[in-house]
This record gives sequence, structure tokens and C-alpha cells, in this order.
Amino acid sequence: MLCLPFLLLTGSIWWWANSHWLYTSGFERYDVSQNTGLSEVELERIATELIDYFNSPEEYVNITANKDGQSFELFTEEEIIHFCDVKGLFRLDFYVLLGTGIFVVGYAAVSLLWRRPQYWRGLAWATLVGGGITLVLMLALGVGTLLDFDQLFLKFHLLSFSNEFWSTEGYMVLLFPHDFWYNTAIYCAAATAGAAVILSGVAGGYLFTKRRSAPPQLDSLANTENGEITNDGQYP
Repeated sequence: MLCLPFLLLTGSIWWWANSHWLYTSGFERYDVSQNTGLSEVELERIATELIDYFNSPEEYVNITANKDGQSFELFTEEEIIHFCDVKGLFRLDFYVLLGTGIFVVGYAAVSLLWRRPQYWRGLAWATLVGGGITLVLMLALGVGTLLDFDQLFLKFHLLSFSNEFWSTEGYMVLLFPHDFWYNTAIYCAAATAGAAVILSGVAGGYLFTKRRSAPPQLDSLANTENGEITNDGQYP
């Protein structure tokens, strides 16, 4: 129940961080080519190299851009340090994803392979409750994003980074403007909530089906275990 929200959220962050479409669609939507003077082909290459960097063992990003026939280092020293800090957060996200994923898959496998209905019901209830917790958290994140994303964005950076290089004004800000991060937060929350709805729906459907198909004697036995009056009017 507690691992599932972390698994779904970190999985969503990892997915979008490696989504080439997220980068290129943002470049197109916010006229990054016009604002930076870089061609669309050049921007696609930059997106690919950034994704490769986040998944590489390299500590610092090193991207050379070409503009008007001239090559230059795309990011300043402060921006390079900030990307290193961001990569550290992505690594933390991946480790949480890996740890919770191993636990959830292992727990589910043991519960299913045990071949006892009570373990299957326990797995279904854990999934249902975990999905509910995830939906509540994503609802809170969505409301916070819609009401005051600027404040939420600022607090996130103040808590996550030990320097203020994230506020450096260079190509980094031109490539990823404020609205890019607003939409990314919405995408992450929506993807996480969608996965939670699917898992909760499957688990809830299983529990509903088993409840409808339970024989009457099992209901009587359950009442007996709870100390209630049985069908013959006698206390157990």
C-alpha cells in the first residue's frame, strides 16, 4: 500500500524524463527555435543528447550547438552544474523506482503463486488502497499546480538544490521555459493517476467478483467468526 504510490510516481517521472516527444513537443509549442535561433533539427539533437546524458555515467553535460554556421558550448558553467544536480535527482528517482518495483513485484508474485484465495484478496486490497492513496496525492498535486504552480515550483527548487544555479538565465531557460515545467507536472500527475485508476479498477473488480460469487455458507461462517447471530438464531 505504501510502496505503490512511490512506484507509480517515480515510474511516471522516469518515463517522461526519457520521453523524446516531451522535449521536442515543448520546443515546438513554446517557439524555442525562434527564441534561440537554433534549427528544429539542432533542437532534436540536443533533446537526444540530454536524454543520453541523464542515462550515462558522465558527471557533467557537454553539448555543442551550431548556430549560423558557428559552433559553441550550449550551457554555461552554472547551467552545467545545475544539470549535474538534476541528474542526481533522476538517479534517486530511478533507485526508488527500482527498490519499490522489486518489492511490489516480489510481493505480488509470492501472493499469486501461493494459490490461496486469502492471499489474493490481500493483494487486491493492498492494490486498491495503494491506488487510492496515489489518487489522493495526485489530486493534491494537481490542485496545487493549478492554483499556485509558481510557489510550488519555487519551493521544490529551494528544497531540492543547495545552490541557485537553477535560476541562471541562459539557453537552459530558453529551452525549458516556465510553462514547459507546468505542463510536465500535469503530465506526470495525470500518468500516475491513470496507472493508479487502472490497477485499482482491476483489484476492485476482482474483489467485487469474488464477493458476488461467494457461497452462502462462507457468509454465514464469516458472521460466526465476528460473533454475530447465525442463521439458526443461536450465538456461536
